[in-house]
Amino acid sequence: MRLIDDWRSVLRKAWSVRLILLAGLLEALGSLMPYLGVVLPIPEGVFNVLSSLTLGGAVVARLIVQKEISDGK
Repeated sequence: MRLIDDWRSVLRKAWSVRLILLAGLLEALGSLMPYLGVVLPIPEGVFNVLSSLTLGGAVVARLIVQKEISDGK
């Protein structure tokens, strides 16, 4: 396995990476809901649905050209 040449730039600027990190955060919140249910009255499964939608957005973002990364800026 070999990393792409500008992997640091992609890691910082790519929307797909940002959305994947957000999905991970939503999954973590979903896992904590049994403990936070009293404090945050959010229905069970909401964070899981949001995470799934976010991951779907990450797939779309991965396929879209992002000029600030593609141009090497």
